[in-house]
Amino acid sequence: MANTFPLGPFTVHRVGYGAMQLPGPGVFGPPRDHDQAIAVLRRAVELGVDHIDTAQFYGPNVANELIREALHPYPENLALVSKVGARRNEKGEWTAAQEPDDLRADIEQNLATLGTDRLAAVNLRIHSGDPSSVGPVDRDLFDRQLTAMIAARDEGLIAGIGLSSISVEHLRIALDRTEIVTVQNAYNLVNRESQDVLDLCVERGISFVPFFPLGSGFSADNPVLGNAAVKQAAADLGKTPAQIALAWTLAAAPNVLLIPGTSSVAHLEENLDVADIELPADFTP
Repeated sequence: MANTFPLGPFTVHRVGYGAMQLPGPGVFGPPRDHDQAIAVLRRAVELGVDHIDTAQFYGPNVANELIREALHPYPENLALVSKVGARRNEKGEWTAAQEPDDLRADIEQNLATLGTDRLAAVNLRIHSGDPSSVGPVDRDLFDRQLTAMIAARDEGLIAGIGLSSISVEHLRIALDRTEIVTVQNAYNLVNRESQDVLDLCVERGISFVPFFPLGSGFSADNPVLGNAAVKQAAADLGKTPAQIALAWTLAAAPNVLLIPGTSSVAHLEENLDVADIELPADFTP
């Protein structure tokens, strides 16, 4: 199994890092431990992470500002990927920001807070409230959104266009207009509703970045981490259930890029270890 895959003009290791857990509870406000957040980011790059996923609305501003503090000036091989389509208000509530002018303004805001002239990619998240829920195609709005994303790419603000929380219809429409370099959808060993999207990404050589690969929580009744086959494989291999679930997701297709997030250096190292886990041939969760 190859350990790298193209992401726009970059070729990145298939296990990267997601910055969503760096801000405070609810992805809002400052981190519980600022120095630990900085240490996690620096350790990630030390261990070879060359793909970091973030968003202006993580905090808001917090994740991007921590990334800049920890890593700027950035290594030339580091692919910074963000997303647009949503914002946070002063109460921490998630709001839609789907109009083309919103997308452009938020791309520029990402660049400013990260302190860079160009992002490796920006994902247009199709807003449907719950990011794991995919809504119907609003063809007029989607066409206008794609126009804004194409303009940002052609002007050099982003190197590639990504899509998030989409249906296979969204992806086909987008591919009729332009190159798409990455897709982010909910996907794990229990929730495979985006399998058709993943299959089309495999066919077209597009990186697929699953979010919620461990489900929605970490309690004993989590359907991913509580899966009997996952728990058995973890015991047999001396790994954690989370490592087994991530290894399964990584092995789902050669274009899968993982971005597990954590605010702990120890958990970061566990997450990066999944690239070397070989699951039993008869593993069937």
